[in-house]
Amino acid sequence: MLEVLLLLFGEAVMVFGALGILRFPDVYTRLHAASKCDTGGAMSIILSLILMMDAPALVRAKFLVLAFLIAMINPMVSHAIARGAYRYGVKPEVVVDMYAWDNP
Repeated sequence: MLEVLLLLFGEAVMVFGALGILRFPDVYTRLHAASKCDTGGAMSIILSLILMMDAPALVRAKFLVLAFLIAMINPMVSHAIARGAYRYGVKPEVVVDMYAWDNP
């Protein structure tokens, strides 16, 4: 039962993340939606797969390592993409520009 709930939650996060990518106005908000989609949705789906599948413990451990890597690497890559876009000159279309506080 828990694995089905995790799978449905992961699918819902992926759908809302895809809607955010389509609906949000600029690269920063779209990146936010994409990173939430990748981190929350993918991890929920991977955890549900670990619970669902009838596989050896080594395979399950590999899925756990994959979930850990997604949790660690995805925020860093999203931050690097946002920082690179800002340095390249892409200005946010939102009212608050928090990167300008760090880079006068």
